Amino acid sequence: MLGPAEVRRLAAELDIRPTKKLGQNFVHDPNTVRKIVTAADLTEDDIVLEVGPGLGSLTLALLPAASQVVAVEIDPPLARRLPQTAQELDPANAPKLHVVEKDALKVTQEDLPVQPTAIVANLPYNVAVPVVLHLLAELPSLQKGLVMVQAEVADRMAAKPGNKIYGVPSVKLAWYAEAKKAGSIGKNVFWPAPNVDSGLVSFRRHEKPLSTVDRKKLFQIVDAAFAQRRKTLRSALKAWSPNVDEILEKAGIDPQLRGEQLSVIDFIRIAEV
Repeated sequence: MLGPAEVRRLAAELDIRPTKKLGQNFVHDPNTVRKIVTAADLTEDDIVLEVGPGLGSLTLALLPAASQVVAVEIDPPLARRLPQTAQELDPANAPKLHVVEKDALKVTQEDLPVQPTAIVANLPYNVAVPVVLHLLAELPSLQKGLVMVQAEVADRMAAKPGNKIYGVPSVKLAWYAEAKKAGSIGKNVFWPAPNVDSGLVSFRRHEKPLSTVDRKKLFQIVDAAFAQRRKTLRSALKAWSPNVDEILEKAGIDPQLRGEQLSVIDFIRIAEV
């Protein structure tokens, strides 16, 4: 496992200076990565996708817990060093590791040597939601996940209808999976320490798709409904369709409601009409 001294030693060796652009905050607390792996509820058959492994703190905890780990890293020096780190610190499990040097927002099935069943990752705050949604759309083999994100983002991802923080991330993630908060993480387990706390979100993909409706159409409606949160659906969706009153009536949705009051099933009913 990597403690504070090992993290700084590796960073110095690679001349790495964590950048805000890549959202780099390296975990240096072994207890935290153990907590994450435990909360991920992995089996020995799981193939884990890790996004942004960085210096390898979480990677080293994942390797003994899974059958294989696919680490997607955008930073070339970090991607090149990770297999060596695994070989030095856990030679028995190092062969389980596959490193893919790529932007996670552009990853496709063809980029991966094996198809993952779970995602476990400390995600960069600035792209956390887009990364999760992209991977769930692109990788149908993904059945579950546990991600560490900014605390506020974690709350939004797991929020339910009627909550003030319920919004676009909540609905879009609910289209794919059932999500819930799985814990909180303080600032001091990172180097450098971020300005905000982090939260864990766990999710499990629905056994069957919620609907056969076109996902892009559904997400357009969701985006429109929350573009101006204080507006009623009748007002918010006018730009999406001039026939909004007729559509909402056929869907059985009160036009005076606001987007934050609708579940993903309600949005599906609108899209289906």
